[in-house]
Amino acid sequence: MQNISRLESAVRKLYIAFTTNTLNPECCKQCAVGNILDNTDSWKHFSNNHGTTNLNYIGRVNQLMGKRFNGYTPAELLKIETTFLNACGYQLPFSYKSTKPNNPNDKDILFKGLTEVIKLLCEFEGVKNILDYTNLFINTKNTSNTKNITKAVTV
Repeated sequence: MQNISRLESAVRKLYIAFTTNTLNPECCKQCAVGNILDNTDSWKHFSNNHGTTNLNYIGRVNQLMGKRFNGYTPAELLKIETTFLNACGYQLPFSYKSTKPNNPNDKDILFKGLTEVIKLLCEFEGVKNILDYTNLFINTKNTSNTKNITKAVTV
């Protein structure tokens, strides 16, 4: 586990952006990385192509110097952005000829992108996905809770 506070900070910023309609995959200040980096676009200079994980000279220098931006390396930031764009339905690397969703600001599309980014952020930290709800449906050996739920449903 590296730094849980960077995870909490990033998730909080992404959640706020999603709920306030300021999460926009086509704006480098309002995309996933732009929001994580406090609505700045300096990260876009780490790559020559939008939506690629290939660091350019500036990105490699910052990566090799160990620089972090709100806790994330340039390579991690590009991975976050490609994950977000890919989950939102963009053909990568993104250019004016690339296919993209008809309505990139559709809440369902943005939610898919958001959930994939949060999953990736959790992987970076080595923690379980905080949005994973599958454990709620696992049948445990303790059936007393199941009996109580069944009683509540049948009443």
